[in-house]
Amino acid sequence: MSWQSELDEMERRARFARQMGGADSVAFHHGRGKLTVRERIDLLTDPGEFQETGVLAGNPQWDGDELTGLTPANSVVGVARINGRKVAVQGDDFTIRGGSADGMIGTKGGWAQRHAYMNRIPYVRLLDATGGSVKHFEQLGRTYVVGPEVGGGTGVDDLLWYMPVVNVVLGSVAGAPAVIAADGHFNVMVKGTSQLFVGGPPVVKASRGLDISKEELGGEDVHVYGNGVVQNLAETEEDAMQQARRFLSYLPQNVWEMPPRIEPTDDPERREEKLVSIIPRNIRRIYNARKILDWVLDEDSFFEIQPHWGKSRITGLARVDGYPVGVMINNPRENGGSPNKATSEKIMRMISLCETFHLPLIYFCDEPGFSVGPADEQSGIIRTGARLMLTSRLSQMPYLVFITRQAYGVAGGLQYRRGNALYRRYAWPSAHWGSMHIEGGVTAAYRREIREADDPEAKRLEIEARLNEIRSPLRTAHAFGIEDMIDPRDTRPLMVEFVRDAQSYIEQSLGPTARIPYLP
Repeated sequence: MSWQSELDEMERRARFARQMGGADSVAFHHGRGKLTVRERIDLLTDPGEFQETGVLAGNPQWDGDELTGLTPANSVVGVARINGRKVAVQGDDFTIRGGSADGMIGTKGGWAQRHAYMNRIPYVRLLDATGGSVKHFEQLGRTYVVGPEVGGGTGVDDLLWYMPVVNVVLGSVAGAPAVIAADGHFNVMVKGTSQLFVGGPPVVKASRGLDISKEELGGEDVHVYGNGVVQNLAETEEDAMQQARRFLSYLPQNVWEMPPRIEPTDDPERREEKLVSIIPRNIRRIYNARKILDWVLDEDSFFEIQPHWGKSRITGLARVDGYPVGVMINNPRENGGSPNKATSEKIMRMISLCETFHLPLIYFCDEPGFSVGPADEQSGIIRTGARLMLTSRLSQMPYLVFITRQAYGVAGGLQYRRGNALYRRYAWPSAHWGSMHIEGGVTAAYRREIREADDPEAKRLEIEARLNEIRSPLRTAHAFGIEDMIDPRDTRPLMVEFVRDAQSYIEQSLGPTARIPYLP
């Protein structure tokens, strides 16, 4: 006796599900310049490596005992491979009820999260959903207190301490999915077609009486350039998927595994001559910080995270001798490289990411100190700076610092590692440091002497010149106030040595850490 007829019927019903919201709905979706959820999954994952779960979940239509149609659940879930490694994937299907909660079937909406948690693999969500809908109340015949009926099972917050979580915003995302979009280790939205908001324009109109467009309310100007909720901006959906793939390539599958190394092709002993002259002698002149990264990291390995927000610090992931690392460098072209509230939040995210997944963090320090002025004080820079200081001190990932130019004030002191975690620090001959800048500090410390002088301005310049004579980093080295002064051309070989040494430390430190809170 064969079960072939049942297998044929299963396949027939699966074909109904793969039609998604139907030809007209798919055509409308394409007409807005957007891909379907299945097309998106194909772009995200390795070819032929998506294994779908729950394809038959949906609302069937019957003619007697004959199934005539099937409206599938409005999420597609399964396991795939990205860069050859397994991930759990969930994609919202906007062609069915706009991805809203009343299109869910059973607990399918939380399956991928639970599967990622149980199997210790990354979780990627392709967001194109509007959250709850009042039509759901009518279907239920009642309302409900928000709780286990929304999502159900393991939530994203359960994953964040253990497995990489990536959110790709691909449409108008509102309500609970909008919060999910911010709750990950990396998120990206698409220019011109993605929006993110707690409540969309109709809700804003009803509650505030304000007419506003989706872009004005939650487009990239708001969330990428404005508040930093979304880290990266993609030009197209294809670009968004490539960014998600690349981000995951630097991270382990979970906190119990070593970060993945690839076979390096770059010379570990490479010494770039241009490093000798990249830092101007005139301290008021700026330079291109990204060139330093290009010259010392593995070639073409730097993946910048959050380039459009908190721009006085450049942060991202890269490789050194094939090993993944976190990278930070002050950007003197933006606010002189001085961190304001936004930049401080950005730095904490990078520290948190490296701490969670045991990545060495390499910092090229040209730190003039926290940003100062009325706007910074009103933003709460003192509170944010205190949080950054605590986060830095509690972190235990391997930490390598090159002081390339400045290290001043409380912010400048964050290049120093307390405790017994793996740490090394080097200084270029262009470096200088102190509790505060001589130029600003003289006016405060020598106020009376300057005021009582016959020529106050000449006296101020005289004192500054006297103090500048003792600013040489070599004087600090004589007192062992800095461990090693180096030729800038030795930066890459020393990085390679440190990252190689860090591997045994990382191997002994694997597992979850509760030293610092995860910072979305």
